[in-house]
Formats: sequence, structure tokens, C-alpha cells
Amino acid sequence: MYYIAKRLAFYVLAAFVAITVNFFLPRLTPGDPASTIVATYSTSLNAESLAALKAAYGLTDEPLLQQYVTYLGNVLRGDFGRSLSNFPAPVMAVIGAGFGWSILLGLTSVLLSFVLGSVLGAIAAWRRGGWFDRLTPPVLLFLGSFPYFFLALLLFYVFCFKLGWFPMGNAYSSVNPPALNLQGIGDILMHLIAPAFTIVLVSLGPWTLNMRNAMIGVLSEDYLTLAEAKGLKPRRVLLSHAVRTALLPNITALGAAVGAVFSGQLLTEIVFTYPGLGYALMRAVSAVDYPLMQALFLIITLSVLAANFLVDTLYVLLDPRVRTGGEA
Repeated sequence: MYYIAKRLAFYVLAAFVAITVNFFLPRLTPGDPASTIVATYSTSLNAESLAALKAAYGLTDEPLLQQYVTYLGNVLRGDFGRSLSNFPAPVMAVIGAGFGWSILLGLTSVLLSFVLGSVLGAIAAWRRGGWFDRLTPPVLLFLGSFPYFFLALLLFYVFCFKLGWFPMGNAYSSVNPPALNLQGIGDILMHLIAPAFTIVLVSLGPWTLNMRNAMIGVLSEDYLTLAEAKGLKPRRVLLSHAVRTALLPNITALGAAVGAVFSGQLLTEIVFTYPGLGYALMRAVSAVDYPLMQALFLIITLSVLAANFLVDTLYVLLDPRVRTGGEA
């Protein structure tokens, strides 16, 4: 518990620093949000309307420190102002519309890649030198070396446009999100398969290679030789001892992958017009929508910190050295 409490304190401090940088950075760079908004609407609005618009975005002439205190209070309440590109919708409403779809696409892809890559890597190391070990890692690394945008477009053209096996965009067929009945879930899954398959295909190689290399190192440890000498069955030695230890590097990478869910699938959401946060970030950058960009950057940062804290907690369960007070 001491280890978890220490890590929690570190991540709370890191989150505070991230929120502070997210506030000061746009205000200390040339071309601040207020100037951009005023320049955009100065020809179509009078002075009173412009003042009202700045007030709606929280862009006041108050001292910077007072603005910072107000910003901290708004962040704690989940209030990031109103979106420029979706005016007058609040930023949190825009984010809320894409949050669930990004979580669905990102977690599905990352967890499938992690599980499949770890299983393939463990099998390759356990049968080291066989045809599976010689064939699988190079093929997966070759697929992962393709330019990602090119591969996504190629799969979209073949499976969605030419063959028509999967829908050509969006996360569902109707105008509004479908009901969560059997038909609605099936429709969502049909729209999910193609973009998720693209992400899994390009990311499977590193997961497999990392697991294979870790397993080869673990299999040479003396305690595994001792376990075999004690008469344990090979399957139990593999699953209960070797795989459990070799998973630690992949679990560390899993934390970073989960944290990058919102930013790492940007190209996939653009190619398949999937309505997640990556697609919303692209539209926010195109429209110079500072309030929405700030909120999305902060969510990406906080999600990375939360994922890393989850990984640290898993380390306590998997590595006895951490439970006894040592570092992994």
C-alpha cells in the first residue's frame, strides 16, 4: 500500500503540473486565443457582441493569476467553456459525443493487440527455432513497417469500397446512435471491425517481438529449471511462471498504449470517418478551436497518467519484489 500511495501522490502532482501548463502555454505564445477569436469575428460583430463572445469563452482582462484560479475551479467542475467550431455547444458536450466511440475503438484495438501479441510471442519463444518462430515475428514486423496511413487507405478501399464487407464510415448506420439491443450492437460492431482490424494489424508486431524476447530471457532463469526438476508439467511452467514474469515489459507498454488511445488512432478515425476524439481533434485544429483543443490535450495527458498508475498497481500484483518494498 505504501508503494501505491507514493505513486498516487506522484501522479496527482504530475496532473497538477499538466493542468497548469495547459493553462499558461496558449497564453504565453504569440497569437493567443482571444486575438484569434476577435480577428475572426471582428468584421461581423460589433464591440458589445465581441465582448459578450469573449466573456462566453472565459477570455477576460483580469490578472493572469486570477484567471488561473478561475480556470482551476472550472476544470474541477468539468467546465472548459464553449467550442468555437460547434458554437454554442459546450466543449464537454462535444467531447462527450466522441468519448465513448474513442474508448470503444481504442480499448478494443489495444487489448486485442496486447492479448494476441503476447500469446504469439510466448508460443514463438516456447518453440524457439521452429517454423512458427521463424515465420510469425518477421511477417508481423513487415506489416507494421508499412506507412500507417497508406495501409489504412488500402484496407478501406479493399474491404469497404470494393468488397463491401464493412460500412464505409461513421460508427452506426442511422442518423442517431442505435438502441443497445441485439440489432443495434451488431450494427456498431460491423462499423468497428474495419478500423479496429487496421490498428491491430500494424501494432501486433512489436507486442509479439517484445513478448518473445522477454520469454527467451525468462526461460533461461534457474528457477524454471528447478520447477521442471520438481516435476511440474511443461504447461504449468509456461503459464504459471514463465509467461507471468515475461508479461511485465508488455504490461508497461500497455499503460502507454492505453494512455495514447485518444491520440494514437487519429489517422484511423480520419480514414474511416469514425466519430471519436481523434477526429474531433483534427476538426478543432482545422477550425483553430482553442477551447476544444485545450480540453482534448488535457484529457490525453490525464489519460496517460491514469493508465500509468493502473500499470503501477498491476506491478504490485504481478511482481513480488514490489510488494516486499523493492522496485521492479
